[in-house]
Amino acid sequence: MKIKIKLNNMKYRYDVYHMISMFYKFSDIDFVEDNWDISIEICEDRINISQKDEIETFQFSNEELEKQEIKKAIFKYLHKKTGKEMPWGTLIGIRPSKIALELINEGKDEEYIINYFSEHSLVKRNKAELCINVAKVEKSLVNTDKNTISVYIGMPFCPTRCLYCSFTSNPIDGCKNIVEPYLKSLYYEIKKTAEYIREKGLKIQCVYFGGGTPTSINDNQFEKIMEHIYNSFICENNIEEFTVECGRPDSITLSKLSTMKKYNVHRISINPQTMNDDTLKLIGRHHTVKDVIEKFKMAREFGFKHVNMDIIVGLPGEELNHVKKTCEEILKLYPDSVTVHGMSVKRASKLHESIINNIKFSIPEQRELNLMYEETVKLAKDLNFKPYYMYRQKNMVGNMENVGYCKTSKEGKYNIQIIEEVQTIIACGADAATKVVFLDENRIERHANVKDVREYIKRTDEMVNKKIKLLNTRY
Repeated sequence: MKIKIKLNNMKYRYDVYHMISMFYKFSDIDFVEDNWDISIEICEDRINISQKDEIETFQFSNEELEKQEIKKAIFKYLHKKTGKEMPWGTLIGIRPSKIALELINEGKDEEYIINYFSEHSLVKRNKAELCINVAKVEKSLVNTDKNTISVYIGMPFCPTRCLYCSFTSNPIDGCKNIVEPYLKSLYYEIKKTAEYIREKGLKIQCVYFGGGTPTSINDNQFEKIMEHIYNSFICENNIEEFTVECGRPDSITLSKLSTMKKYNVHRISINPQTMNDDTLKLIGRHHTVKDVIEKFKMAREFGFKHVNMDIIVGLPGEELNHVKKTCEEILKLYPDSVTVHGMSVKRASKLHESIINNIKFSIPEQRELNLMYEETVKLAKDLNFKPYYMYRQKNMVGNMENVGYCKTSKEGKYNIQIIEEVQTIIACGADAATKVVFLDENRIERHANVKDVREYIKRTDEMVNKKIKLLNTRY
């Protein structure tokens, strides 16, 4: 679908584009002079919006918030025209809970914060309350010590590549000849990173082994990389949280679970994404719902006391009844935390490529998405979980968010630190991004390792040196 917009002041192109794309997902939006579908005329004290022979005028109520007033006017107009309920209003920022946390720290009460979200960005009350609830948890957990850091290790391989995935995740069957060279390079980067942390006297709070799928490599390879991580970051440090993102049930073995217990992993994630076999097949995951249940119970038998499960709302082909079934099955398993992701159509994914090439996938409409999210909120309540972190992404299907829910005291601390960006994260591996936080300057500097695995193997020394050079500007 192509939508042609006539805009009299291109200074506001970015804001207009995002409001239009919010209501008309996957549309090709062009700014034109003639033959327009929507005309937007921005004046000093008002905005005129026209479609065909109809025109609607919105008066600006506050000149200091001109850009926000423009976004609100377009939002109200499109809401009226389409009938779509967008619970986050005009807000497109990815960390809305940070706004709530700042207002809490200023001493504002809950009603003030709810009204602020509503008046400033037309955010629905339930979403403002979610921000407040998350901010209350984060208030006591966000990092305040410049010398406390966390470590991320990335494994860029997966059993298969999912339809929606945009991460560095190379199908393992086609990469077996580069797994060992990659691991050797990763060992080296881990060693140099550990030496730097010891030299500078930094305190490690969390270690997160993600990807990709860390458990996609074979049992022996997994044992060796876990030994390196443990000896480098865990054994001599009193860390608070060691997470391994097992992810795909088809990559989890008895040996790998045993290895994770041996090296004191606190938290693992087994991610079904959906508990519907038809969807799993469609999105390219080679496991079944039965496999998810089997591996979850196996992890419990090994004594893992914190098992997280990820699910995705808005997957291709799914309807409300699919999400209800997923929630029913997750409730039966009773994990320790659940992360609910909204479907995000990333440019580097096969799904985005398919949509661009007009290969049709059934994506839920906004009203159904809202009902799907309500089911996940109900699941959290049934599990007696509370929200502890959240973030939003660009290109999400619907005006939605990603939320982590957990039992009391089962918060994923790494998740909070990485999303709130208040702690330096030192990262190792292909496409792993180190974030150096300058707390006293409210500033962040980043260094990302090269994405391509073969390039990473060739240039490991260069990646290490660049990372240390950046870290030396802070420590």
